[in-house]
Amino acid sequence: MIPQTCTDFIIDEETGGEAYYNRFACHPVWPGGVSGITIGVGYDLGQQSAAGFQQDWGTSLPAAAIQALLPVIGVRGGTDAADAQLQALVKGLAGITIPWDVANQVFATDTLPTYEQRTIAAFPGADKLNGLCLGALVSLVYNRGPGLVGPSRTEMQAIHDLIVAGTPAGVPGQFRAMKRLWPSVPGLQKRRDAEADMFQQGLDAGAPVA
Repeated sequence: MIPQTCTDFIIDEETGGEAYYNRFACHPVWPGGVSGITIGVGYDLGQQSAAGFQQDWGTSLPAAAIQALLPVIGVRGGTDAADAQLQALVKGLAGITIPWDVANQVFATDTLPTYEQRTIAAFPGADKLNGLCLGALVSLVYNRGPGLVGPSRTEMQAIHDLIVAGTPAGVPGQFRAMKRLWPSVPGLQKRRDAEADMFQQGLDAGAPVA
């Protein structure tokens, strides 16, 4: 549904690109914070159900790898005990390798369509905008989730309201305002700026991409 340029952007942001992925991220990793153990293209096992994980990956990974990863489903960091648990778990999973082409295939066929629908549900009317606009929003939701409630979600609620009101011109400013949440994380600040630029390019292009 979204343009390939948007898909490529999300993959690059989530993996660091093919060379980086193959060197550092082709095995299960724990990014830290409240994340869970992550595989493939930013696929956070801490945010998944066992059934969803098996549906997405059951035909793409060996059965032994699926069984080894099931115990980490739903486990997230954020406390000393959980962090220590995840550090221990990820060491035990170092023998699992997810090839680049497999990671991309699962992302394209299973994960991305799910997040496109979650994005449209969170921001009704987003599918009527240019595909670059939708792609920027999918990137945001893939990174942050679709929640709109709470002080850390003020800008996401504002984006919702602007799209529903038919005034999406204000959306790029909300992407940039969101950077307040990560004052010392330049990677996320850069990603929000890039998403703002992508959304603006979609607005400038006008008609939705077929």
